Amino acid sequence: MVEWITSDGLVPYETAVSEMERRVAEITAGTAGEAVWLLEHPPLYTAGTSARPDDLKQPDRFPVHESKRGGQYTYHGPGQRVVYVMLDLNRRGRDVRAFVEQLETWVIDTLDTFNVKGEIRPGRVGVWVTRPEKPPLPDGSPREDKIAAIGIRLRKWVSFHGISINVEPDLSHFDGIVPCGITGHGVTSLVDLGLPVTMNDLDVALRSTFEDALPLR
Repeated sequence: MVEWITSDGLVPYETAVSEMERRVAEITAGTAGEAVWLLEHPPLYTAGTSARPDDLKQPDRFPVHESKRGGQYTYHGPGQRVVYVMLDLNRRGRDVRAFVEQLETWVIDTLDTFNVKGEIRPGRVGVWVTRPEKPPLPDGSPREDKIAAIGIRLRKWVSFHGISINVEPDLSHFDGIVPCGITGHGVTSLVDLGLPVTMNDLDVALRSTFEDALPLR
């Protein structure tokens, strides 16, 4: 059984990393089961293992944390649901690419419960939504905004870090970075799309779609 943990309030980033490290060690040792941790962070930027210094445009705006997850710069803050997945890939198939695809499917299935069509794009990590109501890009292609980011780390085939989904964060806070190193596209949220979705609504949807997207093998 996967343990679902929901934290009230804002969890400091260092606290979250420490707790994930502890739980991953326990899962590896066989003394604890898998867990999904739902939380929010205070405003901050994290730099993944592929982060480029030039993508941090406003280094003094919020605290910046070096992270050992995959990916580049991202933002976390109030109104964004962070989903840390501490899952044992020894039981779920030792395939990193397939695992990331499962996480993407999980986000897309969750968004679908709110009638939002999330999509993935080659070369652009995360989940995107098309914005036909906005002016197209200079090359005439439709505008697309990112609604969810994905970045994981594995230790002895146990995952940690995970997903962030924008419910109602201050989208201007993303201006301090080039999110995930991608230019020419924007960032959106469920509320920005005109949906009165609460954090609890999203949590319920995440739980209802989890097992189909990430089945045991």
